[in-house]
Amino acid sequence: MIKKVVLLLLFLVTSSFLQAADLPNVVVFLVDDLGYMDIGANNPNCFYDTPNIDKLAASGLRFTDGYAANPVCSPTRYSLMTGKYPTRVRATNFFSGARSCKFSPAVLNDRMPLSEITLAQLLKKKGYATFFAGKWHLGPTKEFFPQNRGFDVNIGGHKAGGPYTGKRYFAPFKNPEMAEESPEGDHLPDRLAREAAAFIDKNKNKPFLTYLSFYSVHTPLIGRPDLVKKYKEKASKITGEEFADEEQVHGKHARRVRTLQKHAVYAAMVEAMDQAVGKVLKQLEDSGVAGKTIVFLTSDNGGLATSEGSPTSNLPLRGGKGWVYEGGIREPWIVCYPGVTKPGAVSSELICSIDLFPTVASAAGIKIEHEVDGIDLRPALGGGNLNREALYWHYPHYSNQGGLPGGAVRMGNYKLFERYEDGRFHLYNLKDDIGEKKDLAESMPEKAAEMRAKLHQWYKEVDAQFLRKKGDSGEPWRPGE
Repeated sequence: MIKKVVLLLLFLVTSSFLQAADLPNVVVFLVDDLGYMDIGANNPNCFYDTPNIDKLAASGLRFTDGYAANPVCSPTRYSLMTGKYPTRVRATNFFSGARSCKFSPAVLNDRMPLSEITLAQLLKKKGYATFFAGKWHLGPTKEFFPQNRGFDVNIGGHKAGGPYTGKRYFAPFKNPEMAEESPEGDHLPDRLAREAAAFIDKNKNKPFLTYLSFYSVHTPLIGRPDLVKKYKEKASKITGEEFADEEQVHGKHARRVRTLQKHAVYAAMVEAMDQAVGKVLKQLEDSGVAGKTIVFLTSDNGGLATSEGSPTSNLPLRGGKGWVYEGGIREPWIVCYPGVTKPGAVSSELICSIDLFPTVASAAGIKIEHEVDGIDLRPALGGGNLNREALYWHYPHYSNQGGLPGGAVRMGNYKLFERYEDGRFHLYNLKDDIGEKKDLAESMPEKAAEMRAKLHQWYKEVDAQFLRKKGDSGEPWRPGE
């Protein structure tokens, strides 16, 4: 009898070990404010050097039509963690952010509800070791921080939306969620990469999730002196107009938009971030786990092109962070899945940050027991089609970057953008007009009506909230009017 029990226990332990050995590791690089055109893999004429990200793209799959769920940070971060559209919980703007204008913005929920199942919590149930480093920005107090949302380790993630303590991007950081301070002058992206690399090596014999959420390249604009010097020299050789005017379209909400990449400090920040990515990728190789690790790289919103120094240009994409135009929501999306993605592959399938959660769950053999909005990307990762009907956006706020309150739906090559102040809508064919310059709403009324009806139905499904009346400014538009 004892012998049978021992054999049974040995079988169970061995089966568990083999199951864990078959599980893929997961590394997520989330870069703050990185624009679609800010990496060489997407932009052959990119001013910034990103050799490590470009190498990752060459070894895996690059999506040309990958999106963030929102044009600003916290909502997209929520979607990555949960697989859901942020509108479902009214997390539609950056947390703690509210800018009023003609109308008051929609009511904002400034935290990821504790009832949500996060990506880390999902994987922990499967035996994963979980690590978070960098920007969190998903709740105001400690109970909402990474260590209480499924992560075994949290290095630097708290309520702030940027590195606003100490010497910002250089030590001493005085970050409340860094137990150990770095030596004077240490650079934040490198510190976070070292922490991620150490975690990978320590946990190389078990499945792990490493979620490196850079504070870079968010403001404040501060770069390493050696890299700033490099790019100042490079920028001195570039001529042409650096800015253009959006006044023709946006009236009194006009913003100057950067049209030329040559900001030396921002360039230094991009390259330093790329070097940090390279450090983590090298650790995967050195620890012998690169062949069993799925790597994702994306951003939380478009590049900052219309405010706060306007450091980058997203052209030919229109607008930038804070705008529901392509420059604010189309993102770098790279996935390297050994044995699934082919080196150098490119896909034009429509994907979004809501898809990370179900894709990782599927790869880890986890059945999701609750409703999510995202879909498993693995068919596309293998070169197939997703047959996705539509993607949606809802931003009922006035962004710091000048963007107007509005919503959007993309179906195939077409995108409809709807303004929340007055209900005007615009239709674009992104295949022919990626810059969203030619409005087809009048020439294609049936298509516009179909997409607008689809968008309005989605508003109802997610209980979308809209602008509110303020003073004597009149009644804000409501869907269906």
